[in-house]
Amino acid sequence: MSSYNILLLGSGGRENALAWKMRQSKLCKELFIAPGNPGTAQLGSNLNISITDFERIKDACIEYKIDILFPGGEDSLVAGIYDFFMNDPQLQHIIVAGPSKEGAQLEGSKAFSKKFMERHNIPTAAYREFTEDNFEDGITYLQQHSLPIVLKADGLAAGKGVVIAQSHQEAVDAFTTMIKEAQFGDASKKVVVEQFLTGVELSVFAFTDGKNYVLLPEAKDYKRIGEGDTGLNTGGMGAISPVPFAQGDFMNKVVERIVTPTINGLASENIIYNGIVFFGLINVDGDPFVIEYNCRMGDPETEVVMPRLENDLVEMIIKMGEGKLNEITIQHDKRAACTVMLVSEGYPGSYPKGKVMGGFDKAHGSILFHAGTASKDGEIITNGGRVLAITSYGNTIQDALASSYHNAAIIEYAGKYYRRDIGYEFK
Repeated sequence: MSSYNILLLGSGGRENALAWKMRQSKLCKELFIAPGNPGTAQLGSNLNISITDFERIKDACIEYKIDILFPGGEDSLVAGIYDFFMNDPQLQHIIVAGPSKEGAQLEGSKAFSKKFMERHNIPTAAYREFTEDNFEDGITYLQQHSLPIVLKADGLAAGKGVVIAQSHQEAVDAFTTMIKEAQFGDASKKVVVEQFLTGVELSVFAFTDGKNYVLLPEAKDYKRIGEGDTGLNTGGMGAISPVPFAQGDFMNKVVERIVTPTINGLASENIIYNGIVFFGLINVDGDPFVIEYNCRMGDPETEVVMPRLENDLVEMIIKMGEGKLNEITIQHDKRAACTVMLVSEGYPGSYPKGKVMGGFDKAHGSILFHAGTASKDGEIITNGGRVLAITSYGNTIQDALASSYHNAAIIEYAGKYYRRDIGYEFK
């Protein structure tokens, strides 16, 4: 096989982990990351380009003779970057590791994904959708709904468009704010109301060429800001892999009831889908249900999945482009991998930026994936809510976490916060 020039889109911990994995491949010639961060700068060349500026991405692909485009996050996929490349004679030869704009609707529209699951008998929570047109029906429906009630803005809302209401009044208030006050702009013009499922969540990832698929290592992330899963939702405060119950009979159900019907369903509807299908699942008394689909890897799950994936990621992308993923057998590192996310004081609300960071040279035995950092005057500074993902291996989940927590204490910056109970259910 020859070697390939790769352009990876994104600037978070997920992209740092993907870049780390791609850089290990003998098939990776030059690696570019747009816009990247100080962590990705150690692995390739950062390009100061927005992930939705398709014209500038095109120019970079031509200038740097890019062979593979890997969109890390959902924004460029939902905006149709795959279609943009396939419809441009100068870009058509590039392998795009991501779905078409229609395929990305699995994440881009909650209503689209719910209808898709209904058509293909994929287990998910019962739901109804409402807009301004049937707003009053929605109010009546909420007032009679069993508690708690899940409300989801239909479109992309940066992970913040979900409310779990504990009372009917809270549900009505949230519903009104979303639709009447356009809380999330166009994203909440339509609201999906779901039954609440009780169980343990996990993330499962399929890599598909539209016909064949392989399963990557599974993970579980921790969304709430506070210990014991309390407080506001975040982008993710940590993750573990493997997930102890994700084996045997349960995983057989996941494959037979959810993964295979999803991939086959996309193919049967002629929806072009190459790349990652992220299944946000919940284990309800031994039965898996889909909470949500995403059209890309999760964050911080990527920071534990990539370390446990023993296969060559670039080779997998090439096989995907050739429609030959059936030739790949996934190999997992037998060790556990766990990540702890260091965040800024105040996150997920407003938080300061520009705090000088230190301790990087003293942290050993972990992989440090930059999430929200920047370089200034030769120093690393905080530049986001989620700042740094600290990933470690261990023979057990608790061994891996002990290493990550050891280094979490060593990294320094003003206002540092992290959850000290990641993986608490599995002690």
